[in-house]
Amino acid sequence: MTDDLAIDDTPAGEVDNDAGQDDTGNRIAGGTPLAVVTYLVRSLAGEPDEVVIETEERNGSVRFRIHVAPEDMGRVIGRRGRVAQAIRTVVAAAGARDGVQTNVDIVDD
Repeated sequence: MTDDLAIDDTPAGEVDNDAGQDDTGNRIAGGTPLAVVTYLVRSLAGEPDEVVIETEERNGSVRFRIHVAPEDMGRVIGRRGRVAQAIRTVVAAAGARDGVQTNVDIVDD
C-alpha cells in the first residue's frame, strides 16, 4: 500500500533545514543592520519620532543616511565623534552577520 505523500529524499541521519523554505527574494538586504541602527539612534535621540533613516543599496553594500532633530545631533555624534563611530562599528558587525558591507552617514539638514 502506497501513500500519496511527498517522499523525503534526505539521506538517513541528516536533517533537511531548508525543507519548505525558499528565501530567494524574501530578505531585505541590510535588514539586521537597519534594525540595529534604527534601535540605536532612536534610543539616543531625545525626539525619537524625528529620526529618519534613508537606505541605499549598491552591489552588496548598504548605505544608511541618518537624519535627526537639530537638538539631537550632538547626542548622536558625541564628543569627537565617538558615539557616531560606535554606531558605525556595531552596524558593521550586524551587516557582517548578513553578509553586507555598511556605511553610516549622519546628515546635517
